[in-house]
Amino acid sequence: MNQAQSLLIEGLTSTKHVAHAAIIKIDDGSILASTPGFGIQSQAQTFIQAFLQDLLEIRREGLYFKDHYYKCVRADDNAIYLKGKDYGLILVKTRSLVLVGTYCQGMYPSVCVEALEKLADYFREKGN
Repeated sequence: MNQAQSLLIEGLTSTKHVAHAAIIKIDDGSILASTPGFGIQSQAQTFIQAFLQDLLEIRREGLYFKDHYYKCVRADDNAIYLKGKDYGLILVKTRSLVLVGTYCQGMYPSVCVEALEKLADYFREKGN
């Protein structure tokens, strides 16, 4: 287990308010780390592109991920928050990374957001 994966598991999923998480490198779309069983390689470019395209389109159209539709509840240059019926998807961008986190029924979305934003702040402080 690398240090980034350890951060995801110990810093995010251990809160019991982040179901799965991953870190995507913006420059090449590769997965730097992910929690076990969270296969997102096929949609890594979609998450990167979400920040590069018109955010109004994301707000209006939402996003599909793993056969579920997510309605956008917030989208700006640094974060996109999406919500489904009993689940959600959080995307947070730093200079060189996109952090992805999900939550499901019984989890508090605000705690998921806070955990991802704090990890993003950590990476920003490190220059990533």
